Amino acid sequence: MDDTRSSDVPLGSDNATSQEAGETPPLRVNRTRTGIHAKPAPFPEADLDDPALYFNRELSHLQFNIRVLEQALDPSHPLLNRLMFLLIFSSNLDEFFEIRVAGLKHQVALAREESGADGLPPRQVLAEISRITHEQVERQYHILNETLIPALEEQGLRFRRRTQWTEAQAAWVREYFAEEIMPVISPIGLDPSHPFPRLVNKSLNFIVELEGTDAFGREGGMAILPAPRSLPRLMRLPSELCESGYTEYVFLSSMIHAHAQVVFPGMEVRGCYQFRLTRNADLAVDPEDVSDLASALRGELLARRYGSGVRLEVADNCPDQLSRFLLTQFELDEADLYRVSGPVNLTRLMSVLSDVDRPDLLYRTFTPGLPRQVKSDVSLFTQIAQSDILLHHPFQSFSLIEDWLQEAADDPDVLAIKQTLYRTGADSPIVGALVNAARNGKEVTVVIELRARFDEADNLALASRLQEAGAIVIYGVMAYKTHAKMLHVVRRERGALRYYAHLGTGNYHSKTAKLYTDYSLLTANETLCEDVHKVFQQLSGMGKPRQIDTLLHAPFVLHDRLVSMIDREARHAEKGQKAQLIIKCNSLTEPQLIRALYRASRAGVQCDLIIRGMCCLRPGVEGISENIRVRSIIGRFLEHTRVFHFHNGGKPETWCSSADFMERNMFRRVETCFPLLDKKLAQRVRKDLATYLVDNCQSWELQTDGRYRLLDAGDAEPISAQETLLYAYAAKP
Repeated sequence: MDDTRSSDVPLGSDNATSQEAGETPPLRVNRTRTGIHAKPAPFPEADLDDPALYFNRELSHLQFNIRVLEQALDPSHPLLNRLMFLLIFSSNLDEFFEIRVAGLKHQVALAREESGADGLPPRQVLAEISRITHEQVERQYHILNETLIPALEEQGLRFRRRTQWTEAQAAWVREYFAEEIMPVISPIGLDPSHPFPRLVNKSLNFIVELEGTDAFGREGGMAILPAPRSLPRLMRLPSELCESGYTEYVFLSSMIHAHAQVVFPGMEVRGCYQFRLTRNADLAVDPEDVSDLASALRGELLARRYGSGVRLEVADNCPDQLSRFLLTQFELDEADLYRVSGPVNLTRLMSVLSDVDRPDLLYRTFTPGLPRQVKSDVSLFTQIAQSDILLHHPFQSFSLIEDWLQEAADDPDVLAIKQTLYRTGADSPIVGALVNAARNGKEVTVVIELRARFDEADNLALASRLQEAGAIVIYGVMAYKTHAKMLHVVRRERGALRYYAHLGTGNYHSKTAKLYTDYSLLTANETLCEDVHKVFQQLSGMGKPRQIDTLLHAPFVLHDRLVSMIDREARHAEKGQKAQLIIKCNSLTEPQLIRALYRASRAGVQCDLIIRGMCCLRPGVEGISENIRVRSIIGRFLEHTRVFHFHNGGKPETWCSSADFMERNMFRRVETCFPLLDKKLAQRVRKDLATYLVDNCQSWELQTDGRYRLLDAGDAEPISAQETLLYAYAAKP
């Protein structure tokens, strides 16, 4: 298999490339296409519900993961970061099977198959997922074994296989196995009194073929050998055992495999093969059956480790009869079996990135900047009161928000703090500041979304910590996840109360703020802050929806207003006026919003969509979507900003939001969408959007047939949006 980087990814590929038409603008441009001025000729009526106009959500999600894998072949990324992308592909695929594939299988099992707007039944989607994933997993291991591992070895980083150990290394491994592994390993022989064990989701295990008679007279057969979960999956060899100039590692799987005979003394080990089972990890909490959400989730978290099987990974040399035996035990089909040429748990290799001191093989470090208006020697309350502050993470510092919250916690004039938390850590500076505020006697109310997927345990822990400090902890609304990113502060100033607020597109998580692109707005705008206050009251209390003047919030008005603003742009185009919209978000799947975009395109609106992941809209269909361009930016940082810009007949509106264009965000979550009322800040965000629209290094353009094509600078000047924004906003060395 050729591992040369392809500019198209399946389904289907032809290695074609494209470049931006027209003159190449300089870096950091302020220009986008001008839109349509002449009233277009009308197209005949079209059926916008036609399934042919929609891509399948799950297959689109899978294609995003493939675009991530493509980064492992991109030489513009440092070598260890290329390995990181390959491992992220594994991690993403794990979650894809745990949630999305598991959901489809559940529908099939219950004979309750539901098709989306694309019309594909779940059985057909599962078959296509299996076909694509088998191709891409094989390709992933080929990239690892034939491209990345040899390249890493050239740079002095070596992964030693069992057959490559020197005598000294083999002796060290033997001692390590005896002292660290053997005392905690628990082999399980399979016989009538030892049924097949219940194995933990995604755990590393071995199936062992045995021959002979044991101490109790039992004839050999098969055994299961779970790898101890307490041990690292990759061990660094002592430097004195490594070849000069090399850092060398051995896999736990290799160490266990090499010493399987020791685990079964007196028996002959005829074969030892690693495998890993992926289980359904979605949590099922019925609002009508739950009186205590926290207690219910604690029980579900235990059940998550033992959900029904959805995928089996085995070593590629595992005999067919053993693979079939495992499939039978896990009630899986041949289509669910993935044979891999290497470790079955690749994600655990991520530890190499932090273990190796090789900055030359990683992205260069940078110091996040701050807006020029921010002064270190002036209270942030004073500065926010003077003018709104907008931050673009990770290029600009998230620590400013942490500093402001800590200032609020210590400020005797601050009376109350309210905040939503979706994903954060119990030991984060944000939580620490809230704890300090509660201990300082302030009214602290925190809305914690316990059901943030795969962060449930952390959120339960931080809820306990906040409650112990005296904060009021609310778990939101049972039937709706609280996904909004809001912080509200009440402060007494000159005898009166004044509101301050933070609104963002991303989570209050200092780690992801260094990796995800997001916007943060710090404001004292009275109308905006009053709206934030009303949303918090709505979350903590009960009653009819409140009158909210400036914010758009889900599940009440956000969806209808977005449709209305898209339709408004269409009306401008129908009058022959300039009409343009730019939507930047993570996913676009909601059919009504897609139909609104189709209507806008038919009217002549220039629609630029920057959709990182899933996109169910089909661009470039004559008479339907030829005015729609969809691109996905994949690079060093995870694109996470949600920004919606409308030209609006020369009275532009720019909005930031916590919500994607998805059904769940519009109808089953509490979300906020806030306008940038400061014209300079709105112009700055539009400038950022324009930068993304001229990227010709990391942009993948969605084609009418569903393929993504990597835009190629060709002979033009290469433009990387992320690098441009990094240069524009980060602190200068």
